[in-house]
Amino acid sequence: MVNRKLIRPSLSEIKDQMPRYGPVPRKRVPPEVTNAENYYYIKQMAAKTPMIVHLTDGEEIRGVIEWYDKNCIKVHRSDGPNLLILKHVIKYMYKQNEDQEPDEVDLEQI
Repeated sequence: MVNRKLIRPSLSEIKDQMPRYGPVPRKRVPPEVTNAENYYYIKQMAAKTPMIVHLTDGEEIRGVIEWYDKNCIKVHRSDGPNLLILKHVIKYMYKQNEDQEPDEVDLEQI
């Protein structure tokens, strides 16, 4: 009969193999809404800033933002009827300033 010795790892070896801090926590998903877009629209509406809105089809609309929603904005125009513009057709918009270069804002970055 062969005499076999039972080999057991020591407790310190087991602790070395286990992760020290437990499972790695998942990265937090950035919030979908940062309220930057809302802040921008409210600021422009309160100041009644003349805006230029460029649409994806190349059309340019000038007016003041009167109202906004999750999906659209309402532009008040002095030279024509008011327009309700869906946001997905807006390419970009900026403030209308004759003195300076336009301050462009890309809606995809907001």
